[in-house]
Amino acid sequence: MGWRLAHIFRHPIKAHGREALTQVALEEGRCLPFDRHWAVAHEAAHLMPGWNACMNFTRGAKTPALQAIMARFDADAQEITLTHPLCDALTFAPDTAQGQADFLNWVAPLMAGGRAQPVRLVSAGRGMTDSAFESVSILNAASNRALGQRLGLDLGMDRWRGNLWLDGLAPWEEFDLMDRELQIGAARLRVVERIGRCRATMVDCATGRIDVDTLSALEEGYDHTDFGVYAVVTQGGDIRQGDPAELLS
Repeated sequence: MGWRLAHIFRHPIKAHGREALTQVALEEGRCLPFDRHWAVAHEAAHLMPGWNACMNFTRGAKTPALQAIMARFDADAQEITLTHPLCDALTFAPDTAQGQADFLNWVAPLMAGGRAQPVRLVSAGRGMTDSAFESVSILNAASNRALGQRLGLDLGMDRWRGNLWLDGLAPWEEFDLMDRELQIGAARLRVVERIGRCRATMVDCATGRIDVDTLSALEEGYDHTDFGVYAVVTQGGDIRQGDPAELLS
């Protein structure tokens, strides 16, 4: 079969930066550790205890400049470092009052006018994924290449905000994995749902500006606007970049 785990990414703050990892320990029934652990509530948010839907948070679909943020999370210090082409780097502790204030000051110049503005960082003890259940997103490098060829450019990986990128599949073969289980490293994951996409995927993550209409390309070329799949971890364990990915069922 020849499938392998090509890349691992996490996003400590939902829609506000991504970081590449070489390995991570997955836990049964949980998101990738510290993926979307925090989210940025805006002034029009109506929050309930625990997980909340993405409409309550600032995100790249409404503010494209956010897509150019890069992140690094220091688990020992419980600090996040953010970088952006238009801003100085910021290192802050997201669970402290000073850290929250520093973050809000840092992100303010990136916010689009006429939109609900960010007011605080929130967490819920689980990832604020777009799915109501704790998910790990799996994306197919071949599908990305196929869509890029259709559009005539290299789409890169960042605009899709995925967790695990697989190589070796045929284009769009990930959609054939529904309700099936994968072994990656010491972990097992069951694919449960396709990922519907939004305008954030239209943004060039190097600049934070819209550069291509991914949604129209998906709709016109494939009769859907889905890219990637959500999976749930059925057996925890370590996974590493380069691990083989094996279809179990």
